[in-house]
Amino acid sequence: MTPVQMKARLTIVCAATALLAACSTTQEAPAPVESRSPGGVAPAAAATATSPAPRPGYYVVKRGDTLYSIALENGQDYRDVAAWNKLDNPNLILVGQELRVRPLEAETVASAEVSPTVEARPIDMGPRSVEAPVTAAPVPIAPAAPAAGAGVKQEPRGGRLAYSDEAWKNLQAQPAAPAAASAPLAAGQSAPGAAVSAPVAAPKPAASAPVETPKAPAANDGGIVWAWPAAGKVLAPFNDSTNKGLDIGGAIGEPIFAAGAGRVVYVGNGLRGYGNLVIIKHDGNYLSAYAHNSEIYVKEQQQVQKGQRIAALGSSDSDRPKLHFEIRREGKPVDPMKYLPAR
Repeated sequence: MTPVQMKARLTIVCAATALLAACSTTQEAPAPVESRSPGGVAPAAAATATSPAPRPGYYVVKRGDTLYSIALENGQDYRDVAAWNKLDNPNLILVGQELRVRPLEAETVASAEVSPTVEARPIDMGPRSVEAPVTAAPVPIAPAAPAAGAGVKQEPRGGRLAYSDEAWKNLQAQPAAPAAASAPLAAGQSAPGAAVSAPVAAPKPAASAPVETPKAPAANDGGIVWAWPAAGKVLAPFNDSTNKGLDIGGAIGEPIFAAGAGRVVYVGNGLRGYGNLVIIKHDGNYLSAYAHNSEIYVKEQQQVQKGQRIAALGSSDSDRPKLHFEIRREGKPVDPMKYLPAR
């Protein structure tokens, strides 16, 4: 084999080797796409993370929720929520599950109030009877005075003398009589020569402005008369972001009282951070919650009266002995100090 042939064969072998190496090379993963959105999240990821808003009257279960916490946050008895959603096991709910948290009747009434339907009424095109117009009694009109400069001489005032040029001059020469008090006039009689004016109607009494009924204080909203649930000092006031009620101090075993009459809808420790908890439903709007108890003296579905002893102060799931007390209106925590009487 000549040197030229050997060089050509070597070139072919090198080219084939390079081609095989290129085919066997593993393809690298594409570079990540850097997001330039303001939140630093790619639009697709943000769309996936955003869950659709629940329908009115419903709640979408999130991680960490329990049926008890969902019922408390919506101001309902957990039994009612379980019944509305046909849940045989209240402890079995799934993330992303949509639960009804309002009764169907309340939802229907709310939708009717928001968007009332307008009833269409047909227009009656039939013949209508024409009533005769009511006319007022004719008002006598005084004859118009003669135009100035018409050369017409008027009779002397009073009409008691026959007209003559002499009588006219005498009338002009007489001084004007002073307006003296004359004999009293009979009712409805006008003085001689006085202009007769239309009767003035008596002024109607001004319609009194509607008296605005003062709003009842929040403590009496819904007809509930509230009472303090414990005798201790307030350790921490209400704060909508960090403390959804009042923390009231005391010693373990001190009595805890119902702040208002109602029905016990929950007894247990299924809500994290509340310890041994009692929840009382007072009416369709209000709940009260009593947390961290050491003992509980009532049971679910029991009717209680205001001031009735329901538990003993404790430190369950708490860093110190205290009562955590909440008032919730339609599930939303409100400041109990606006409802409780002054001490």
